[in-house]
Amino acid sequence: MRDRWSRTAGGVPVSLEEARRIAVQAQWLDGGARGVLQTVRRLGFLQLDPISAVAPPQHLVLWSRLGPFDTHSLDRLLWKERKLVEWDAFLYPAEHLPILKAFMRRRDRPMDGHIVAWLKEHAAFRRHVLRELRERGPLLSREIEDAPSHKREEHRWWGQRKMGLMLECLSVRGEVAVVGRQGKQRLWDLAERWYPETETLPLPKARRLYEEQRFRALGVRLDRGRLVAHPGAVDGPVPDRVTFLSPFDRLIHDRDRTEALWDFFYRLEMYVPAAKREYGYYVLPILHGDRLVGRIEPVFDRRERVLHVKGLWWQAGQKPIDLEEPLESLAAFLGATRVTRARR
Repeated sequence: MRDRWSRTAGGVPVSLEEARRIAVQAQWLDGGARGVLQTVRRLGFLQLDPISAVAPPQHLVLWSRLGPFDTHSLDRLLWKERKLVEWDAFLYPAEHLPILKAFMRRRDRPMDGHIVAWLKEHAAFRRHVLRELRERGPLLSREIEDAPSHKREEHRWWGQRKMGLMLECLSVRGEVAVVGRQGKQRLWDLAERWYPETETLPLPKARRLYEEQRFRALGVRLDRGRLVAHPGAVDGPVPDRVTFLSPFDRLIHDRDRTEALWDFFYRLEMYVPAAKREYGYYVLPILHGDRLVGRIEPVFDRRERVLHVKGLWWQAGQKPIDLEEPLESLAAFLGATRVTRARR
């Protein structure tokens, strides 16, 4: 089948059974993942998010593939070895910087125009922030003083101090970079001092490379109602491995693709009023082999070091399976001393 695909530049339609196996193997959810850096390179990126009812999503995505791993290794790859970079709430392999820098310069979306216009409107403030970083950086946002002439105005997201908004805009445009963290606080510096020199890619080429990498990492995409495999995709038996998936996991991130592959309707309900939730606040899909078989709501009490299972729901027609091994693995990864299960 590999030969058949290799002759088709855009990929070929595949059966549902093939697509499921390919998608799981492409995302290294078949137990074949080896090492943090190799896994991030395979996936292309990790999404960051402050919500961590169980663990931060970048950690949970890696745990789903690697099992318990040393989270400090991710920090080392980011801040010491610089083999990963943080940009726009994602972590990328450093070799993707030519693509990222093309995206930093883009102006083809309405959002890009809004950011450029805002920076022009606040040009003096921008110059002040860049000067502070140049002379005193790296700095936390709270360590950067407001410009003497800067007028504070209330903003529904940023309060009166718009330093966070300025740093976000400068980061998106590639003028400043996140160069470390102190707890949950980001450390900022000039991008030119942090990012290495790379080639300059035109935006169309960067887009093509990005889409190719994304397609390869997914293995299968939904194209006008058809399931289409990447030309380099590998198909084969998938072990009966059981794990839980982050809501930000790329296997299930495209909700339409998830429904097409597994007839599994999934949404993150943390923004849904509690009385209207169908399942729970932060529910994780359960992957068994190449099938999504249910949902689980684990919550980690960091103070008591207890992993609570607040809810468990199986897909229609699915017989319950043993979750002892993945729960023990997750508890060990989190540092939980015990696991409790709610009675239903």
